[in-house]
Amino acid sequence: MDEIAVLIPCYNESATIEKVVSDFRRALPEAVVYVYDNNSTDGTDECARRAGAVVRYEPQQGKGNVIRSMFREIDAACYLMVDGDDTYPAEYARELVRAVQERGADMVIGDRLSSTYFTENKRPFHGIGNRLVRGLVNGIFDARLTDIMTGYRAFSPVFVKTYPVLSRGFEIETEMTIHALDKNFHIETIPVAYRDRPEGSSSKLSTFTDGFRVLSTLARLFRDYRPMLFFGILGAVLMLLSVAEFIPVLLEFFRTHLVARFPTLIACGFGALTALLLWSCGLILETVGQKQRQQFEIQLNMVRLLLAQRGIPLHTADAKREDVPHDV
Repeated sequence: MDEIAVLIPCYNESATIEKVVSDFRRALPEAVVYVYDNNSTDGTDECARRAGAVVRYEPQQGKGNVIRSMFREIDAACYLMVDGDDTYPAEYARELVRAVQERGADMVIGDRLSSTYFTENKRPFHGIGNRLVRGLVNGIFDARLTDIMTGYRAFSPVFVKTYPVLSRGFEIETEMTIHALDKNFHIETIPVAYRDRPEGSSSKLSTFTDGFRVLSTLARLFRDYRPMLFFGILGAVLMLLSVAEFIPVLLEFFRTHLVARFPTLIACGFGALTALLLWSCGLILETVGQKQRQQFEIQLNMVRLLLAQRGIPLHTADAKREDVPHDV
């Protein structure tokens, strides 16, 4: 088991990976640096190996698939995840790791958006997308996070071993953030500097394609994690439309004692019934979700017990308390 594992998912990052590995080995000399090569064709794996990283391979394309393999295969007391494009300075690594080791954080977010992201990033639509996703997540999940999609994060072993990775691509950061919020994990945010990609390094992120995937994932997670709110909004909209169409029919009936627009009346009735069904679905799924959260808490306690039995300290403060004699 590693004391600290630095996780670097990579796809065609030969221009930067050697520097990234070297920087993080200097910043965290006790850490093991893992580079997971995701079908690179430019010799990324050889560059990483030359810099001293442990190189492994993930054949399924996509950042989410890489992170799934990393979390399954690597055992450590603390995990630090960073992109291989040299956009995140290594000098913040110790601060992120310390939040896990000493303060018991389950996920530490390296916040780019509060520092240099908007001046360094040369792709304006990325900034707009980051703001949009941040606003939606904070509004839907009643949070105050400042950066949702950063690739610079630290994790506790409890989070890593209980997080179900479902996304396959760049939407993984949004998914893990929402999972942490829903399951009430201890989240900390630390501002970090951000620098644009160096010359010769190109982004693998497609502004519109991956942006659409992120928004689709957010909609799916909204439905899954907040079903009462999701179906409640849909039901309320449908009910308002039905009532708005029904009022003229009702007024005409009061005036003439006749229903001249039966198709409209029938459509309003079905619309209202559908709205009630949506509200019922939301209520049922909300109850199911609450039961699942209760089961997750029980599983979380079991995982903590298993990690303790394997000698993995949940954070440094726990280890220090174990050394202090207790009065009987």
